[in-house]
Amino acid sequence: MDANIVQGELERCAARAVDIAARMGADQFEACASYDEGLSVTVRMGELESVERQKDRGLIASVYKNNCKGNASTGDFSPDGIEAAVAKAMSIASFTAADEYAGLADEALMAVDPPDLDLCHPWELDVEAATELALSCENAARAVDPRIANSEGATASTGVGTHAYANSHGFSGVYATSNHSISCSVVAKENGALERDYWYSVARCADELLAPERIGELAATRALRRLDSRQLSTRTVPVIFPAELARGLFGHLVAAISGTSQYRGASFLLDSRGKRVFAELVNIVEDPLIPGAMASAPFDGEGVATARRQLVEDGILNGYVLSSYSARRLGLTTTANAGGIHNLVVAPTAGSLESMIVDCKRAFVVGELLGQGVNIVTGDYSRGAAGFWVENGEIVHAVSEVTVAANLGDMFERIQAIGSDVDVRGAVRCGSVLIDNLTIAGQ
Repeated sequence: MDANIVQGELERCAARAVDIAARMGADQFEACASYDEGLSVTVRMGELESVERQKDRGLIASVYKNNCKGNASTGDFSPDGIEAAVAKAMSIASFTAADEYAGLADEALMAVDPPDLDLCHPWELDVEAATELALSCENAARAVDPRIANSEGATASTGVGTHAYANSHGFSGVYATSNHSISCSVVAKENGALERDYWYSVARCADELLAPERIGELAATRALRRLDSRQLSTRTVPVIFPAELARGLFGHLVAAISGTSQYRGASFLLDSRGKRVFAELVNIVEDPLIPGAMASAPFDGEGVATARRQLVEDGILNGYVLSSYSARRLGLTTTANAGGIHNLVVAPTAGSLESMIVDCKRAFVVGELLGQGVNIVTGDYSRGAAGFWVENGEIVHAVSEVTVAANLGDMFERIQAIGSDVDVRGAVRCGSVLIDNLTIAGQ
């Protein structure tokens, strides 16, 4: 479907919902209309396994009446369908309890002339072409070494989404995004032992994806290097989190400084604004306006204009991650994070992962994290792991069945280096992270 036609239709639907809510007597009101479509093709062991096509559209109408909120959703974009959804939201609001903090974000914060961030590059990918890409990826992986004994499949996918938002402040905005990816997961076998690993590439523009053959080769190489793994005795050593896993550390930061965690008192970083929470070398910027980035947005889920800000400076936390609701609960101003974080950029202080390894006399390099043993309230961190043991600057063997145990607060303070091998595939953009003196629990 033509992108301009979709954007126009969604804007009209959101505006119609707002007009109906005004007619029904709501004090404040907002509507979000969206349309998403995509294709995903998976092959396994040289054969087509699945083809998935997706088309979704929906409208969410939210109303506020006497500080009571009601919302309702519909997939029916007809005038009657939209009116029914707004009427349902009004009905729900009449049964909910009043909340003094409920309501739209302040009118003065609405985005004016939001920039075009170059977020949408549709990919004319049909089933045949997607199958060829996935097969090229998997075939390349299986050809790397005879020890690649099995495959969990390779997938090529493409998707485009358009989102429109309007509210009773008179704000109306719409933008489209695209998301394309190729991935592969294979199993290596040696002496009866099986190890699996994967790799993937994702981008707004298909031209920026890694070649499918390269993705397959990386998946196979990663699986092969995990063969002949050994266990370790319990010890305290430096631990290196490669970029793709280090992102999770800063994801825990976001959870701890979210407005919800703060006003509920459920965070190990409670009331930490203005305090040192990281080693002095850590600097983090939130930059929603990076053209083409995976988590860029011209405005947040409430129409608030997004802007670049220094979230952590020389280890000191400058602010939280807030929507208008959580901001009011804390007596603060929204940080335009309704809907999530936008491009958390962690500044590098060192070279690549390989250079970090060379500089370590002894260390554990994390290859995989297992389980969900992270408590944001206390900061306790205990996760099963597999990876690699380093001696005198070289990886000497793979490691399995260990646990990385620490407290996130201590881990943040013990960061010794942040690599230049920045992973840009998600909302957190960072390189590998070296943390000193963590406990590795083994045999």
